[in-house]
Amino acid sequence: MKLPRSSYNWISLTGAVVALFSLFMIVFLFVVSTVLGQGGSYLGLFMYIVLPAFLLLGLVFIPIGMLLKLRRDKRRGSGEEAGRMPAIDLGNARHRNAALIFFSGSILFLLLTAVGSYEAFHYTESVEFCGTVCHQVMEPEFVAYQNSPHARVACVDCHVGTGASWYVRSKMSGLYQVYAVATGNYPRPIPTPIANLRPARETCEECHWPEKFYARKHRIERHYLPDEQNTEWDIVLQMKTGPEHSAMGLSEGIHWHINPNVKIEYMATPDRGKIPWVRYTNLRSGEVTDYLYDGVALTAAGKDTLEQRTMDCVDCHNRPSHSYSSPMNFVNRALTAGKLPRDLPDLKMIAMQVLMVPFPTRDSAYRYIEQEVNAYYNAFYDDRMAEFRPRIDRSVRVLQEEFSKNIFPYMKVNWETYPNHIGHLETEGCFRCHNDRHVAANGRKISMDCNLCHHITAQGPVGEMQVANVFESLEFIHPNDPEGGWKDYICSDCHKDVYK
Repeated sequence: MKLPRSSYNWISLTGAVVALFSLFMIVFLFVVSTVLGQGGSYLGLFMYIVLPAFLLLGLVFIPIGMLLKLRRDKRRGSGEEAGRMPAIDLGNARHRNAALIFFSGSILFLLLTAVGSYEAFHYTESVEFCGTVCHQVMEPEFVAYQNSPHARVACVDCHVGTGASWYVRSKMSGLYQVYAVATGNYPRPIPTPIANLRPARETCEECHWPEKFYARKHRIERHYLPDEQNTEWDIVLQMKTGPEHSAMGLSEGIHWHINPNVKIEYMATPDRGKIPWVRYTNLRSGEVTDYLYDGVALTAAGKDTLEQRTMDCVDCHNRPSHSYSSPMNFVNRALTAGKLPRDLPDLKMIAMQVLMVPFPTRDSAYRYIEQEVNAYYNAFYDDRMAEFRPRIDRSVRVLQEEFSKNIFPYMKVNWETYPNHIGHLETEGCFRCHNDRHVAANGRKISMDCNLCHHITAQGPVGEMQVANVFESLEFIHPNDPEGGWKDYICSDCHKDVYK
């Protein structure tokens, strides 16, 4: 098949080879991934993004080579021929063949581009792409997500949402992220909260319908004491997420904060850990009340360092899909689930001791856990090691597994890196505002009364639990401080420092 003389040059030939090879590889990988069911995150990356880019580059090289050859031939020619523009003559076999290839190739290219663009769009929106392409960087978020209540919700449903504007914004932001990962120029850990996150009413409320109100519910917290018997200590809470009856709407309870007749604004430090100013606005009456930390007004310079927000879901539910549990919590859960043997003496105590140590790598953590657990039981239960051996080996495996789900040394991520504002045990959480120290001009305070959010209806060790009547509440008893010294502090003052 004869083609125009201008097509016979090394640039066009190279472009054609690159384009044909890229097309062949795209088709081959597509067959492998669909027919044979083989693939992975990097296969999709090459098939829908990298190889199409080389295909386009090769196609661009073909006309560039032809134009350069025409110019070169013109410089060598003379007279009228040298100044003439290229012309297409379908009566010329060379031109006819070139036109046939061009139009057929263009139709095929547009078809492949449409299919490829569609597949590339869906691939870059997939959980696989978000979680595994940048494996080390996103590993903490991806692992936590897989063990979260939102494990079947795609990443983009929360981080991007619907609509072209937020899609474009996310891809523009992603370009810098790709550069940062490729060059290793990214912070460890990734700083939060995420700047310019789409409002919760446009993402969370797509599923969590705010007009559907729920009454109070019971929550059972199961703990184990660091003693020889791993004594179980339970606490049953009546959580006041809503009012006594769902028909009362958002008139009271924890979710009162998003009552449509109320507007809560606040100023906070960049990590939203400290909140020195809160404003309450009753949208029906127009009443406005400002609460200042210790009653001290903010200076203009102080305000410039703070972020002002209107309260929404993520101000409390700030770790809905990427929550990292402390050793106390994930060891309690493992004991409750039966993954850790409760009949292995001192297990809770030794588990907490070995997991309090900061580790530079995961491998060093695994080795330390195995070494210290075995050393403890060899030292104190040497005469029962044959009996305990299966339970010790099982405990080591489970502790290593739970460590890998919650602590990520490479990215310097653990439960303290990204504090969860739900509750108040290991972070200030609710006590960022509800601490009796935010005072209005009329002397009214944002109360830290525990019964605002929950009632304790039962507590204590199994078989010896205190139980309250249905509409009564028990005063909290700390299992390690029955004298009540804990009342002089907030929970996180002690619990947060346990791991330091």
